[in-house]
Amino acid sequence: MKQRRLLYATNTQTEEINVSPLIDIVFILLIFFIVTTVFVEETGVEVQRPQAASASDLEKESILIAITAEGKVVYGGREIGVRGVRGVVRRLMKQDDEMPVIVQADKAASIDLYTQVHDEAALAGATRINLATQHTR
Repeated sequence: MKQRRLLYATNTQTEEINVSPLIDIVFILLIFFIVTTVFVEETGVEVQRPQAASASDLEKESILIAITAEGKVVYGGREIGVRGVRGVVRRLMKQDDEMPVIVQADKAASIDLYTQVHDEAALAGATRINLATQHTR
């Protein structure tokens, strides 16, 4: 008996899913969310704000300056001191001259220090200077 060899044709093509459109959509969504997100720069320190019944939400585009209970003046997570307030406010007011300055003073901070910070912001050209408070419930 003769042995017969059977040759089978094998299909070497494999089916693949094209993920390029999916990646494109993910990148478009990522860009959309990055562009539409509003970034609020925090002061970098936690303060115990005084309470007030007339408190309202912070504006999204504002200059936040914190005064700690120890008497430190902080902007963007670093201590700038009272003398640094004018330079920071003046630099940021060049971008938008209507940008409000919001001072987040700890309730244990002295009113004298708050007054100095307020004056420095006013001398830098700020027309809207507010004290951040906590809403009473």
